[in-house]
Amino acid sequence: MLYTPRAFNQPDAEAQRQLVQRHPLGLLISNGNDGPQATPLPFLLQVDAQGEWVLQGHLSRANPHLKALEDGMPVLVVFQGEQGYITPAWYEEKARSGKAVPTWNYLTLHCRGPLIRHDNADWLRAQVERLTAQQEQGMPQPWAVSDAPATYIDSMIKAIVGVEIRVTQREGKWKLNQNRSLTDRQQVADGLAQQHNTSLAAEMRRTLEAETPDGTE
Repeated sequence: MLYTPRAFNQPDAEAQRQLVQRHPLGLLISNGNDGPQATPLPFLLQVDAQGEWVLQGHLSRANPHLKALEDGMPVLVVFQGEQGYITPAWYEEKARSGKAVPTWNYLTLHCRGPLIRHDNADWLRAQVERLTAQQEQGMPQPWAVSDAPATYIDSMIKAIVGVEIRVTQREGKWKLNQNRSLTDRQQVADGLAQQHNTSLAAEMRRTLEAETPDGTE
């Protein structure tokens, strides 16, 4: 269970989906007889008409983690979004009383569900093609799986095993100083932008705008 104070809870499915789209590299975590194991994998997210999530990825057959992954076993996938250090120098309370300490702001999404393994070559090829198309979007000359020799792709597919997680629980935590004053949050966003962490600054400002559409607390 992810510790999430109420102020930081992000239950919105669309906000969660966008985080996965921006940061598709998830950490696949399982716990077996040899203890916890983890592997970072790029995931393809599919959402059906009922809003159910399915995550698809693949591992190298040489990865020892694969031996611990069994059909139906519960796993956790962690997606880490924008993040950064927050200095107390950005808080108005620092100047007023000195009662301020550093913290770390971040966006994270935990997805849980049973794992399914896939060895079928057609499934693997389709997964690789969709994942590639997703990541090649916006490239000047998008690469496609079909650009490589078929025999070479066949040999690559034989070297991987697919994994699919039907997500039964999602926990979103957007820790963006929501427990502090509007002034503090605005100053933190400005400070992050000055430190060139523009992506985290943008997430903070987006949250502020959603909470205060008329510009007031």
